Amino acid sequence: MTHEVEAVWMGKMQFNALVGGHTVTMDAPVRAGGEDLGPIPKPFMLSALAGCTGMDVVALLRRAGIEMERFDVGVSGEISKAPPIAYTNIHVTYNIHGDATHAEEALKMVQRSQNELCGVSSMLKKVVPVTWEVLYNGQQVFSNKPEVVESA
Repeated sequence: MTHEVEAVWMGKMQFNALVGGHTVTMDAPVRAGGEDLGPIPKPFMLSALAGCTGMDVVALLRRAGIEMERFDVGVSGEISKAPPIAYTNIHVTYNIHGDATHAEEALKMVQRSQNELCGVSSMLKKVVPVTWEVLYNGQQVFSNKPEVVESA
């Protein structure tokens, strides 16, 4: 199976990407010569990661018969200061709300997604550190993000 995307230039800095029959608009901010009609391209990588791992976790929890009240996946990527501007690290935050007795099982599902299933995470980890944390009902139950020690 092959995924194909076509990006069509729409003028100035705007491109419309045709992705699986859906149109996604990318553009630059006005200060960079665009019209700000869509996001810049790089954050789509973060969106792909959020969607990929999020879908893994939902599918795994459903198979286990575990229902969630709410589930959000946040992804942040720190970018380099010099060209080529690229992500230097990526962090995923899983914010899960549900029955407190399911916290350990939800953590296992997240770890399975990150360590075995999510292809986007697997690809990104080859070029940039990807860390993650799990919040269950507002409490952190896991984090592999290194502590940053501020120097005085």
